[in-house]
Amino acid sequence: MRKRYLTQFFLMLGLTVSMSSLASEEPVPSLAYFTLEPELTTNFFTKGNRLGYVQVRIDVMVADSGDLGIIEHHQPLIRDAVIEHLGRQNADVIKSLSGREEIRHALVDKLNNLLLAETGKAVIADLLFTKYLYQ
Repeated sequence: MRKRYLTQFFLMLGLTVSMSSLASEEPVPSLAYFTLEPELTTNFFTKGNRLGYVQVRIDVMVADSGDLGIIEHHQPLIRDAVIEHLGRQNADVIKSLSGREEIRHALVDKLNNLLLAETGKAVIADLLFTKYLYQ
């Protein structure tokens, strides 16, 4: 009887160890962030004679830390695309929370399309506004 319990114990121990070794072989995503510096400032369309401006600090999230060099190398292209996109927005979009999310999603798509054309791969996983001021 004791031999039977010991056999079951060692069998369960062996399965536990083998399952943990299988779990550790899965690739761990190495997310990384790149901050576009300095902050981006541009004008946007307003009603009347007043000129509106928006200032943002953007962190670009990449799915693989090895792609940070691509983001750094193409930073001027990324900055230009962000400034151009923000400058085309009107005051209602800039000032609303839902508009900010629309801008963020549109920028991820636009920047990935630009990088795909330049490098052959889309490297941006997400984009975060860490500062978003408008007036």
